[in-house]
Amino acid sequence: MKKLTVKLLSLVALAVTINLTSCSSEDPAPIVPGGNTEVLVNLEAGIMNGTLQESYTLDASVQYDLTGQFIIDAGATLNVPAGTQIIADNGGTDVYIAVLKGGSINVNGNASNPVIMSSINGNSGDWGGLTLCGEATTTAGLDAEAEVGGFRYGGTDDTDSSGVIRYLQIAGTGAQINPESQYNGVSFYAVGSGTLVDNVAVINGSDDGVEFFGGTVSATNLYLENNDDDAIDWTEGWNGSVTNAYISHTVAGFSTAFEGDKENGNPTFTNITAISTVGGTALQFKKQSGGTITDLHLTGYAVDLDMKDGGALENVQIEGADADATLIAGETTKYALNSGKDATPIDAETVFGWVNTDINLEDYILSGIITGTMTLDASLPYQLTSSLIVQEGGKLIIPEGTKITAKNGGTDVYIAVLKGGEIEVNGSSSNPVVISSINAAGGDWGGITICGKATTTAGIDATAEVGGFIYGGTEDDDDSGALNYLVLKGTGAQINSESQYNGLSLYAVGSGTTINNIAVINGSDDGVEFFGGTVSASNLYLENNDDDSIDWTEGWSGAVTTAYISHTVAGFSTVFEGDKDNGNPTFTDITAISTVGGTALQFKKESGGSITGLHLSGYDVDLDMKDGGALSNVQVEGATADASLIEGETSKYTLNSGKDTTPIDISGWTWKDADL
Repeated sequence: MKKLTVKLLSLVALAVTINLTSCSSEDPAPIVPGGNTEVLVNLEAGIMNGTLQESYTLDASVQYDLTGQFIIDAGATLNVPAGTQIIADNGGTDVYIAVLKGGSINVNGNASNPVIMSSINGNSGDWGGLTLCGEATTTAGLDAEAEVGGFRYGGTDDTDSSGVIRYLQIAGTGAQINPESQYNGVSFYAVGSGTLVDNVAVINGSDDGVEFFGGTVSATNLYLENNDDDAIDWTEGWNGSVTNAYISHTVAGFSTAFEGDKENGNPTFTNITAISTVGGTALQFKKQSGGTITDLHLTGYAVDLDMKDGGALENVQIEGADADATLIAGETTKYALNSGKDATPIDAETVFGWVNTDINLEDYILSGIITGTMTLDASLPYQLTSSLIVQEGGKLIIPEGTKITAKNGGTDVYIAVLKGGEIEVNGSSSNPVVISSINAAGGDWGGITICGKATTTAGIDATAEVGGFIYGGTEDDDDSGALNYLVLKGTGAQINSESQYNGLSLYAVGSGTTINNIAVINGSDDGVEFFGGTVSASNLYLENNDDDSIDWTEGWSGAVTTAYISHTVAGFSTVFEGDKDNGNPTFTDITAISTVGGTALQFKKESGGSITGLHLSGYDVDLDMKDGGALSNVQVEGATADASLIEGETSKYTLNSGKDTTPIDISGWTWKDADL
């Protein structure tokens, strides 16, 4: 069976690390007035941290980052829909999910869309796992203190329910607390029989797969692979059951398949398959613990049964009788089973086919370096978690319909194409490509930067204000690829007091590059900025970018054909901002509409351009020649701008003509409304 593997992929040809998000389900619960709003706001942003004091439903279309302790308090319920994927920081004991007494969690995965909880690499000990605390009985007493988190557990309600765990894959757990204690994959502290546990896979844990501390909860269909301590562990008189468990050991040094400890609550185990390729101990019972086992299959273990503290064999009932076992030569507590261990093994392909999902976390996370050609898969829910850089000779191909969630990581999260690299965004009008932060709030991430080899007045091999990337050369027909039907939201992360990322930054990009049908919405800086170069763009939709919608400098000499600019939020800078040398770029069919006043066209120093088909509506200032540049630098409808100074101003004008062309009809631009 091809099982879930969770590892960091290092691509030689692509040299990029990739990773995970999710599918779709119910909408998140609204923020409850007066509730624990900081935790809820974080959840809306895809971050799990703090104590949840209200009921909340995650959104399976969002990849959640577990960045610390996430605690579900008494009276609260966390609903986790099918397909949800939660990525735990590699934070050891500081990162875990815990359900307190009186709280509940409903993990509602299914065979085709399990819920995933894992660190990025899925290495054992990366994080703390899932802990549930209930109100059932335990020999530790009422309100006992758990060895993990110091949580309270235990009561008198054996039918207590802590919720539902169905089709959960969990990996990389078992963080070390102290020399004696570690987190498990799933820890059940006095959890009651009203809790449903069905189809749980725990893979690569530094401690136990599942451990029961008293309680009455039962579990069916457990898949437990390479947990370093015990696959199934119990203590404190647990008296539930496990039905159908497949245990796999392929890494030496683990402890056991089963470990029972302390009082014997006589839990029952039915249809258990445990297979080792590295020897080791299968069943271990400490003190007076025991259990009743039927349909047991053991293969490959050096020790079948270890009654570690000399407990009676009659404590272990196999196929309705005392364990039929013979002491291993030279041992006093370790036995070989003479019978009762050769039941037909579970067909893992059939029973645990849901683990065969080919989900690798690295298939979803976008970060790192691309040196070869990398083609994304539009069916996968990608997350951009840091910088993704296409180096010289590399190529990133993004097919139509691809959706990429950009982590709210500010300047650490962006896509950059360096000189000699290429990007192809192959969206379509019916299936655009969308790259957005979850909330699409300005400044959440850095946007896209492309560096080319065309001319710029900054010279050859200039240094960009973003990323320190090198750009500029002598190849005005340079080709950096193609951007078609692309929607960018939430860009413009702040670098310093003078600089921010733009939605789309084009550094000396050449005329061989194609840019058509681009929407930049809710950016904290510019929508599109040209730093020299000769590239042209058509069909731009630019909405509520806080600085300039279209900005250029360093002698850019390309063209923009058909652009619709919308301002409905006060405080932006301009529609156009030209700066420095005048490469006389051309602008055709430009519509800009403001409901909040502001400045439309601004030209600094000697910059200018040629404009035809201009429609301006709602701006306080039509034209600002900020540094006293000549009006002749701005050609409108083939003539020097026909403008009058606004009373009391020295550089701000009202256009007398050339601004009343019929506005662009964008009713057919439905692609711009695409979202994650």
